[in-house]
Amino acid sequence: MKQISSLAEMHQVRRNLQGRVGFVPTMGYLHEGHLSLVRRARAENEVVIVSIFVNPTQFGPNEDLDSYPRDLERDRTLLAQEGVDIVFMPRAEDLYPPGYQTWVTLEDLPTKLEGTQRPGHFRGVTTIVTKLFNLTRPHRAYFGQKDAQQALIIRRLVRDLNFDLAVVICPTVREPHGLAMSSRNEYLTPQERERAAVLYRALRRAQNAYEAGERHAEVLRQLMRDTLAKEPLARVEYVSIADLNTLEEIPAIISGSALASLAVRIGKARLIDNVWLGATPSTLDTDSENATPGRSTT
Repeated sequence: MKQISSLAEMHQVRRNLQGRVGFVPTMGYLHEGHLSLVRRARAENEVVIVSIFVNPTQFGPNEDLDSYPRDLERDRTLLAQEGVDIVFMPRAEDLYPPGYQTWVTLEDLPTKLEGTQRPGHFRGVTTIVTKLFNLTRPHRAYFGQKDAQQALIIRRLVRDLNFDLAVVICPTVREPHGLAMSSRNEYLTPQERERAAVLYRALRRAQNAYEAGERHAEVLRQLMRDTLAKEPLARVEYVSIADLNTLEEIPAIISGSALASLAVRIGKARLIDNVWLGATPSTLDTDSENATPGRSTT
């Protein structure tokens, strides 16, 4: 496994790669959710690149940049075991040199859901993803359904900027009791980790009702709120039933596909999770018209 930190070296190595390139961007502290993306990329491409970069521009002034969990040696060991070809670990001072002033922003999608709680977060995400796409030039890029808003924003970014790549959104990987795997789960105590399963129970309650025929969005939101209210440790930031494409809150009847999502604080951890109603990553159109013909998009 080749390890690269220099931007110039990444450009040079990429020019010499042959075959389809799959790319998995991460912030490290890898878990099974990340590794499932790597395995999907390994199965579908001749070359797999994984980036590890804790991006400072997507953290707010009171967020956990300094305390974000890191274990680079373990990450590299895991990636080598998965047959990754290149691990790209750029330096912040190279990606954001003195005088840096260029940002990639979307007008609408980043203002919803997480955007209301974390102003500026998605500007950092879309900027770093654009830079990483430019450096690695993948045929396919892999993102998890767990961060659904991020994945949908990247999907729109690729479409709007005519990137020649396909966005692949992969199912959420969960712990045995249902908690979505996340690096921030490290902040939870063992007791809090068990209690955090309430997020998935709330989502599943809404999903079960939807599958049984319930289409009133507010009824589904209330089912989630009621479930979360039974857990004393849960401090709810938002509960949402939104259109899966626009992320606008659905005021009345769900007529198409929807995103059921929530953000909840338990202990020191801020946790997000979601389920898709009436769609899955394998059925959602990823608008791959910009990608080279023949590339898989789901």
